[in-house]
Amino acid sequence: MAEIVRIGITGLPSSGKTATVLKIVESLKKEKYVVGGFVTPEIVEGGKRTGFKIIDLMTKEEGTLAHLKTKSRTKIGAYGVEKEILENLGVNAIKNAMEEADIIIIDEMAKMEMSSDLFCDTVRALLETDLPIIMTIHRKSRHPILQEIRRRTDIRMMEVTPINKALMPYKIEKILRGRIQRRERE
Repeated sequence: MAEIVRIGITGLPSSGKTATVLKIVESLKKEKYVVGGFVTPEIVEGGKRTGFKIIDLMTKEEGTLAHLKTKSRTKIGAYGVEKEILENLGVNAIKNAMEEADIIIIDEMAKMEMSSDLFCDTVRALLETDLPIIMTIHRKSRHPILQEIRRRTDIRMMEVTPINKALMPYKIEKILRGRIQRRERE
């Protein structure tokens, strides 16, 4: 049986984790892999980061995950988190990917996402499968599930830095090459 490909990408905020994942997603799609899960690109308004979107990679559905103007009981720093959007769009993106995708992307796993027990439970269920996963992980968060992920021996952790961020997508693509199985489809 082939080794399950699982990669955790870590780094400081704004280090290039999402950019790295987006380049990998683009490459995988060019090779006709079905890529599922979600990404959380920044929302930039007037040249400043004001929030984060969440985009389902299979359906292209998107919503606002967090924003400076969002009124919410869940606040991470200055951002109000739209927990319902995370639990509907984000969790469903993972669940659908578990059923249909060749590889699952979770960008990002940090305080905003960890504010949802449903999200954490879904990630735990995903980690019990034999599906290939690429996830970005907040470097300093001490949330129990993130500490558990960092300790797992079946996840290869890689750190994006200013020095290696241009080459990181290619390094990860090299690791993935020939190790992802396409699902049989009707």
